[in-house]
Amino acid sequence: MTDLETAPPTGLIPAPLSRDLGDAGACPRTVRLGAQTALAAAPGTEDTARWLRATLGAAFALPLPPGSAEAPDTLALALDPALPDEGYRLDADARWGVRLTGGGPAGVFWGAQTLRQLLGPAAFRRAPLGPRHTPGLPEQTVEDAPRFRWRGLMLDVARHFLPKDGVLRYLDLMAAHKLNVLHLHLTDDQGWRIEILRYPRLTAIGAWRERSRLGHRDSPLWDPRPHGGHYTQDDIREIVAYAAARQITVVPEIDIPGHSQAAIAAYPELGNTDVIDTTSLKVWDTWGVNPNVLAPTDNTLRFYEHVLEEVLGLFPSTFVHLGGDECPKDQWRASPTAQDRIAALGLDGEDGLQSWFMRHFDRWLTARGRRLVGWDEILEGGLAEGATVSSWRGYAGGIAAAKAGHDVVMCPEQQVYLDHRQDPSPDEPVPIGYVRTLEDVYRFEPVPPELTGEQAARILGTQANAWTEVMDSPQRLDYQVFPRLAAFAEVAWSRLPVPSARDYQDFTRRMTDHYARLDALGVDYRPPGGPRPWQRRPGILGRPFDGSPPNV
Repeated sequence: MTDLETAPPTGLIPAPLSRDLGDAGACPRTVRLGAQTALAAAPGTEDTARWLRATLGAAFALPLPPGSAEAPDTLALALDPALPDEGYRLDADARWGVRLTGGGPAGVFWGAQTLRQLLGPAAFRRAPLGPRHTPGLPEQTVEDAPRFRWRGLMLDVARHFLPKDGVLRYLDLMAAHKLNVLHLHLTDDQGWRIEILRYPRLTAIGAWRERSRLGHRDSPLWDPRPHGGHYTQDDIREIVAYAAARQITVVPEIDIPGHSQAAIAAYPELGNTDVIDTTSLKVWDTWGVNPNVLAPTDNTLRFYEHVLEEVLGLFPSTFVHLGGDECPKDQWRASPTAQDRIAALGLDGEDGLQSWFMRHFDRWLTARGRRLVGWDEILEGGLAEGATVSSWRGYAGGIAAAKAGHDVVMCPEQQVYLDHRQDPSPDEPVPIGYVRTLEDVYRFEPVPPELTGEQAARILGTQANAWTEVMDSPQRLDYQVFPRLAAFAEVAWSRLPVPSARDYQDFTRRMTDHYARLDALGVDYRPPGGPRPWQRRPGILGRPFDGSPPNV
């Protein structure tokens, strides 16, 4: 496993805490992995061992047979409780091989991601390119641990359905960037994407819409093809297991009480039947804030309790996201049923009614050992006791929640909504929102400076959100998400200085290496020079905002 050939250092993303090339400096020896290299996996590291055999084994035709950690020419995996749970130490030495030590199974796995990056872009392919691509890395020591414990990506599979294989692919892409939370937005006005055995019409009817708006909701263009799909419960089990093997938690979102027209189309009694004819509603075919919201009835509460019983059986995540955003109150104002409930409970109007709705499910989830997460509108009318806030309208909701002693996931739309455009050029496909360049995302700071140390500790982490109203294919999704997700991953993982002091030039230098990895993974990212011809969408109306986004 020893070779005198010099292998140039590879730019790591996200940046580790420390990387030491030792006394060899600019000319370290190369540690080679070959046909005789063994893989020694200590108890607790089995998932990473399987992953290494499946990835590096496939990329380089390496058998990686079991071996002893004390033997030379060995890739050894071990645990050391003295390290942080997600922390790791990678030692590569030409005398004996590579040792990956993690504080827990997650730490070992994240160390394996670093090893893969150090072996070059060929390590990200699914079959060997030939014998000349013998994997190797310079002698070195890397020590690392994440800044935040919630490093998330939200995938909206409700607006445009992403088939199961696409979700599994994104779990692999997340793992490659050391992200550990997949927030799966499963229900909305435009589609219901998860099989609920007790209520089969949720997918038989709610998973399909007759057509789709092309571009922003003011666009005159339509895609006339029916659109839809859903995940069976076995699909969900597979997604969750695949994620768990990659140290990723899948947080499901079932949106209530707004963004619910697909559910009402399937079961009209869920809507405000004393205000509108809910039997006339179909799965919504356009975008925006929908006026048709759930009725605040006992029947609705029982219905969603039954739904959540099945959801909890599929997702082991402590956190369950229940939306709570963009719930217009017009129907409740006009509904005698809603007004009677407000009066009977002594609530503070319609905002109080929404708070009552969310508090009910906060207590319901707490009784089952789970925690409610909701978008920052759940602050309105009073925050449920145990709720965690996803702060999306800016920083303000997260600041208020942290000061009140609630946990927060920072995901302000002005900074980390990946559906927003990446450049002011007219060539950007279906331009939405503010310009958020790669550098803008790299300079995003999840913890507002006005929080005290105790309040800042309430920031669980951060999340980038990919809303898919205008992302109608995996290629469009890739274009909007990458390469900005790489910058976001570094923000979420690495201990960076304040935004103005961050070395963006060093990041772009390391991205040169990373683009080659994304190429090997088949990611249709936005190139630094702008969209390729097939990535443009001329003539489809967007909704761009001019100027810098407000820091709210």
